[in-house]
Amino acid sequence: MKLLFSAAILAMTCLSVSAISVDAGPISSACNKSDRKAATRSMCRCLQSVANSELSRTDQKLAASFFKDPHKAQVMRQSDRRSHEKFWLRYKDYGQTAASVCSQRS
Repeated sequence: MKLLFSAAILAMTCLSVSAISVDAGPISSACNKSDRKAATRSMCRCLQSVANSELSRTDQKLAASFFKDPHKAQVMRQSDRRSHEKFWLRYKDYGQTAASVCSQRS
C-alpha cells in the first residue's frame, strides 16, 4: 500500500509532461500552488485531466487537499470508515492511471 501511495505522490511531483488543454480544477489548482519542484503546469494539467475521468468532483476536492496536508492522506488511508476505504480505492486507481498516463507524456 505504501508503494502505491508513493507511486501516486511520485506521479504528482516528479514527472514532467507536455502541455494538454484542460480546464482548471481542484487538483490542477492545488498542484500549481504547491511548492513541489516538479509541479509544472503541464504536470498539473495532466493530473487534472486524469482526475476528470477517474474521480468525482467531491473526490477531486478531497484529493487536492492532500497537496497542502500530505498527512491527511495517511490518516484517510488508515481510517476504519467504510467511506474512506471506498475513496482510497478510487484514489489508488487514479494514482496508478495518472502515473501511467502522465509519465508517457514526458
